[in-house]
Amino acid sequence: MTEYKIKDIKLAEEGKRQLEWAEMHMPVLMAVRKELAASKPLKGIRVAMMLHITKETGVLVRAIKDAGADIALVAGNPLSTQDDIAAALAAESIRVYAWRGQDGDAYHENMKTALKLDPEIIMDDGADMHAMVHQDYPKMKVIGGTEETTTGIVRLKAMEEEKVLRYPVMAVNNAYTKYLFDNRYGSGQSGLDGIIRATNIMVSGKVGVVAGYGWVGRGIAMRLHGLGARVIVTEVNPFKSLEAVMDGFEVQKMSDAARKGDIFVTATGDINVITYEHMQAMKDGAILANIGHFDVEIDVRTLKKKAKASRELRRQLNEYTLPGGKRIYLLSDGRLVNLGAAEGHPSEVMDLSFANQALGAVHIAKNRGRLEPRVLEIPPETDERIARMKLQAMSIGIDELTKEQKAYMGQWRYGT
Repeated sequence: MTEYKIKDIKLAEEGKRQLEWAEMHMPVLMAVRKELAASKPLKGIRVAMMLHITKETGVLVRAIKDAGADIALVAGNPLSTQDDIAAALAAESIRVYAWRGQDGDAYHENMKTALKLDPEIIMDDGADMHAMVHQDYPKMKVIGGTEETTTGIVRLKAMEEEKVLRYPVMAVNNAYTKYLFDNRYGSGQSGLDGIIRATNIMVSGKVGVVAGYGWVGRGIAMRLHGLGARVIVTEVNPFKSLEAVMDGFEVQKMSDAARKGDIFVTATGDINVITYEHMQAMKDGAILANIGHFDVEIDVRTLKKKAKASRELRRQLNEYTLPGGKRIYLLSDGRLVNLGAAEGHPSEVMDLSFANQALGAVHIAKNRGRLEPRVLEIPPETDERIARMKLQAMSIGIDELTKEQKAYMGQWRYGT
């Protein structure tokens, strides 16, 4: 029997129904899966996967298994595992070591257990597993990997610059069919979904403060505005700040926005974006949420230390009473609110992201020994193919350049 460590294997049937629903809404990945099942490009290759264990991830895991891989799967965040999906995958002979609400020790211990597989390819979300391999397993012979998210790419780029990166990693996050859609539309919808599920508040009429105007921040700001909120953006980058202004949002320093906001969402990937001093300036009843990968953007540690009282009011919503009586409401303990309080991104957008993950892993396997130990982009032809497949699945046709138009775009002689 395949080894696993999950909450309850009896949840498998429920998980299988969820996987069936996801597969109905992921036509691109299902088409890729069919191709991989026929060609088996990962046959016999050991793959360690550290991803948020959602129904969408389950579809990806099935595709990688059908491609011939031997898999060990762990969670990319202590709160991101859907226990029924973990059970369904374990019932399909996948090594799964994850459950919702695992503590930090279990999180790291599960990673170590997965790495006992001695993986040749690592598929990661946040680069925790990539970092552990480089720090604790210097002799492990990994041929390459993939990385799903912005935070992970930043960490891997730092490793590359320090010349410690030992193997090539495909930057899935940098593919157009990932960040333009997943980061913006996926985060925008799932982030607001998490906030609303945790609070059931009326968004319309409130002041929403979005920290960071990258692609994730753009998505959050867009959806807050769409639900009727007045949106303030905080940024450190002058170009992104100017873009937010041109998009119709107010741009302020966090020290000023802290006094005005009703709902705060951090989306920067950096540490202490909302400090305890900011919280002291906030309105009574301010709601704090984070959609960045790690739980460092809101200074939760100081909040817990300084608060004179705390209690859980609703699932994934905790009230902290500050000295003086002001109340601050923290969602999902400062972790990924879209996965802690909701179900993560919709299947339709993860269809694109996980098609990139699957094909990125195949690219590593097919080019074994020929790629430099760097952060590498998904090949443009793969990225474009995924976009075309998605359009086709949506029954959308687009024009093609004529020979005349191609010739015109490739010359310099004709002008006005």
